[in-house]
Order: sequence, then C-alpha cells, then structure tokens
Amino acid sequence: MKIGIIQGTSQIEKNSILYECTKEYGEVINFGCFENEDNYSYVEIALEICLLISSKAVDFIVTGCSSGQGMMIACNSLPHLICGYLPTPQDAYLFGRINDGNVASLPLGLNYGWAGEINLKVTLQQLFEEPFGIGYPLKDAKRKREDTKKIKALNQLCK
Repeated sequence: MKIGIIQGTSQIEKNSILYECTKEYGEVINFGCFENEDNYSYVEIALEICLLISSKAVDFIVTGCSSGQGMMIACNSLPHLICGYLPTPQDAYLFGRINDGNVASLPLGLNYGWAGEINLKVTLQQLFEEPFGIGYPLKDAKRKREDTKKIKALNQLCK
C-alpha cells in the first residue's frame, strides 16, 4: 500500500512523528506540511488529499489537525474520500475493518499529552494490522461488507 502523510500546519511539529509512526506499514510519502512553509488551512490540505487519492498517487492518507475533526469533515465533503476520525486504537481498528476508507484523520493536538506518541503508534498499528474491509464483528462480516459497498456507492452519487 502506498501511504501519504500530510497534516494541518497547526501541527507542523508532529510531521516527523507522524512519518516515523507510519513508515512501517507500507511505502510512505511525506507530503508535509514542513517547517518554514506557508500556512495552509485544513480545507486546503483536504483538497490536496482529494487530488492525491483521485489521481491514484497514493492509496491511503494519514492526516490530522489540532482536533482531527475539521480535517475529517473537510475530507468527507470531497469526492473519492472516505475519512475516519481516529482518536483511539479502537476507532482505528473498526474504521479499517468495517468502513474500508482511504483517509485517517487523527487528533494531533487535542489530548496529545503524556503518552501521545504511544497512542499514535498503537492507533496506526490497529489501523493497518489486518486487511481493510473484512467486516467486524466476524459474525456480521458479510452484512458489514455490504453496508460498506452501499456507503461507497452513495459517496459516488452524492459527491
């Protein structure tokens, strides 16, 4: 899987941590934002993410902003993007197994205190440790996969 990372400029200092925590899960391209760059809003970053996914430059994007909420909302308003808000390892696991999305938005400021980097590492581990879209819980896997197909079709129609 080719994974891109790009976070809101409000969390520039988290770029290297985000890259280091993601690089073991596939080929990772670091799109920034980097120190000494212009400031970009989460809306502008979401547009970049849309272009990267739509052009198939990458298969998946790990992103975030201070709360993670704004980036998730901006991404989910754009075509070809299914973005999950992943503040916890449990959310990441369920998003990967059930929702089979292509963008993960992380809260890189909110509650990122003591053990923040550990939570980030474990969240990404739970996201990428099993194949996406297999369904969960296993007893409901078929129904969950069907629901995901419906969401993706609705996504295409509405955006």
